Amino acid sequence: MDEIKAKRYSNLKYSLSILDTFYLLLILFIFSGFGTAKILVSALAHLDLPRYLILPLYFLILSVSYYLLSFPINLCRTYIAERQFSLSNQKINDWLLDQLKGCILGYILGLVLISAFYFILRVFPGYWWVVISIFWILFSVVIAKLTPILIIPLFFKYKKLEDELLRSRIIKLAENMRIKILDVFEIDLSKKSLKANAAFVGVGGTKRVLLADTLKDKYGHDEVEVILAHEFAHYKLKHILKLIFLNSIITFLAFYIIFKTSGSVLKLFGLTSLSDYASLPVVFIYFILFSIITQPLEALISRIFEKEADTLALKTTRAREAFISTMDKLAVQNLADRNPHPLIKFYFFDHPPIDERIGMAKNAKLD
Repeated sequence: MDEIKAKRYSNLKYSLSILDTFYLLLILFIFSGFGTAKILVSALAHLDLPRYLILPLYFLILSVSYYLLSFPINLCRTYIAERQFSLSNQKINDWLLDQLKGCILGYILGLVLISAFYFILRVFPGYWWVVISIFWILFSVVIAKLTPILIIPLFFKYKKLEDELLRSRIIKLAENMRIKILDVFEIDLSKKSLKANAAFVGVGGTKRVLLADTLKDKYGHDEVEVILAHEFAHYKLKHILKLIFLNSIITFLAFYIIFKTSGSVLKLFGLTSLSDYASLPVVFIYFILFSIITQPLEALISRIFEKEADTLALKTTRAREAFISTMDKLAVQNLADRNPHPLIKFYFFDHPPIDERIGMAKNAKLD
């Protein structure tokens, strides 16, 4: 019964994800193809506003328009579906507040990147794609460092883990794996979701362990330890650096393709230059299409890394039974599809399916 429910949840989740992606593409094509972007930019230019306000206002209108147009899909994906399958008990008012905070944060971060994009286009016209790629990569690293201290507290309350025995075990585990952490914290995920989760977040001095209360309260210490050993393994195996390198290559490639092809593509939409703010929806189209194409490769690499992290976690903790019981519990609690269709796995799964992870654990040599 649980597996049937998990299949239904997964099918709904992936269907809505596909619908959301192609709906966004449709909106962007209409916005560009029918000249709406050009009309909007022209209208803002005639408001006699200071030039530095035009781009923020333009991006705000685009962002609000998309959010309102996609609100039904977003509501279904992130609220109705989660409650329908008993994965969330969040109230609609709290959900709306999170949406507002997420939109404001997304707008601010997006505006920084877009402003840098147009500034660099003007200052480095011949090799802007190199400079903007470097800026975006460095910006992502800064955000990763600030996420635990600025972004996560916007959505969750967290405090130092009160279970001193568990905290000591996690800190000792980190020491054994030669990883420095600030401390172990507990977040109140249960106010938003009934799924279980744990994370090792931050860069440099902000590195810390975050345990969801939905995990801490339902899993034994051995099970929590093997989960954190997996998270530490990613760091130990330099997966984070490898992913940064991979994403850097993808970022450079994406901007290079825009650099080489945008002249011809923009003509299709009646535009002449990337420096024209009206070209922004076309840039978004590029990145969405590029994401669709590269997602299977990124998912494959992620699955390889996850398998390596599982293997190291098992060798470190030697907790085969705890690992297997953890996977079984996570499958039930998070409604994970234990054995997805190969196409679904190929395109969407950034972790090996649960049954594969359990099979690996059963056959793993721990000596």
